[in-house]
Amino acid sequence: MAKQFTLKKAERLKRRKIIEQLFSEGRAVTAFPIRVQYKMVDQLTVPLQAGFSVSSRNFKRAVDRNRIKRLMREAYRLQKLPLEQALQTKEQQLALFLIYTGKELPVYALVKEKVEVVLKKLLQTVNGVK
Repeated sequence: MAKQFTLKKAERLKRRKIIEQLFSEGRAVTAFPIRVQYKMVDQLTVPLQAGFSVSSRNFKRAVDRNRIKRLMREAYRLQKLPLEQALQTKEQQLALFLIYTGKELPVYALVKEKVEVVLKKLLQTVNGVK
């Protein structure tokens, strides 16, 4: 079986131009404490690119911010497959940015649950179901 639960460098959202478009023109989906800013684009090399962010206002220590981002990346990596497959079948490309908006250090179970909720909402949006 091929490696399907990966998060390669090409799948990370890094281009400043796309990130700026994402926050100026994109839409948002929220499942507290995770907020996802997303936008359909057509200049990506893969069907799905994601970025991750945690506010330094709420978490002063970089150790805490990095831990939360690591938890979000892991939860996203394990649950992105249905969304990625839907985008491939429709030949669309999606850029998204996951932002942690809570004020307490979360446990992995909470992050995984909320990322799952948000990705299901995005999947419904991609499939045209409201």
